[in-house]
Amino acid sequence: MTQPSTGMTQLPTVRELEAAARLSLYAPSVFNTQPWRWRVTRQALELHADPARQLAITDPDGRLLTLSCGAALHHARVTLAAGGWAVTVERFPDRAEPGLLARLRASGPERLDLAAARLMDAIPVRRTDRRAYGDRPVLPEQVARLRAAVEAQGAYLHVVRTDQMPMLAVSVARAGDAELADPAYRAELHHWTHRPESTGDGVPAATAVRPAPRRVPVRDHAPGGAAGLRAGAGFDRGAAYVILFGERDDPAGWLRGGEALSALLLTATADGLATAPISDTIELTWPRQMMRDLLAGVGEPYLVVRVGWGPPAGDLPAAPRRRSAEVIEVDE
Repeated sequence: MTQPSTGMTQLPTVRELEAAARLSLYAPSVFNTQPWRWRVTRQALELHADPARQLAITDPDGRLLTLSCGAALHHARVTLAAGGWAVTVERFPDRAEPGLLARLRASGPERLDLAAARLMDAIPVRRTDRRAYGDRPVLPEQVARLRAAVEAQGAYLHVVRTDQMPMLAVSVARAGDAELADPAYRAELHHWTHRPESTGDGVPAATAVRPAPRRVPVRDHAPGGAAGLRAGAGFDRGAAYVILFGERDDPAGWLRGGEALSALLLTATADGLATAPISDTIELTWPRQMMRDLLAGVGEPYLVVRVGWGPPAGDLPAAPRRRSAEVIEVDE
């Protein structure tokens, strides 16, 4: 725990702020593009979107880019809170600089946040597990914890009911087929699944999963190629499918949605659950409308997430990560 000083308010050092930015680099992102940049000053930690990493075909509106950056923002917030710092967040603080998504300022030390420490411990071990989950069901109390974590970030969670599963499965399947039929999408997918190892990004074949019968299809990251992972013996029968949604379909809503996504994934990981975001059905207009219909029109869908009991997490290779020096700028 950070100890308060007498007299002048104690604030985190530049190195402590930089450490929070470094841990945020474990955040999930669409196609593992890692579309963020951090600027560390003596007073603040600034999160910027990296437009050069936006997916022009898959994500033309920047919806998934902003969600990804929101996840990184929450990772940094959790890390600072776990270190005993009270943090204020300004979202979109400068209209003249639209790429500046958030500015975090530590207002001083506070009592150690044990809940945040639990989530911080989950950051480096969380994985997107696209393999099949087993028959063991996710318990209602676990779903309740996920919902509470999401709502604490200003978003909402809808658990897809059994009678809604066919619509979800059809929406994801048709979205995937439509995208694979588009040569421009296939070229973009190939670009981000055949990255040089030195780039530290993308979805390498070693982390892709071979197609297999599933309750809801999983994106084929290696069409016509050799994915490195087998789906396994499960069929996702015990998995819960949840839709993360909010009241706004704009960058402010997407950023909050990304923070809620991080809270959901880290809470699930801390509970021993496997998770896999599903964005196919959000990437195209008409499947996204089907997700609105599943929500009975009460909100804007941001992402679908599969949650369940997966194979041993230790068998899953880690996704590549960019070097912090490429992403974090430090002003001494």
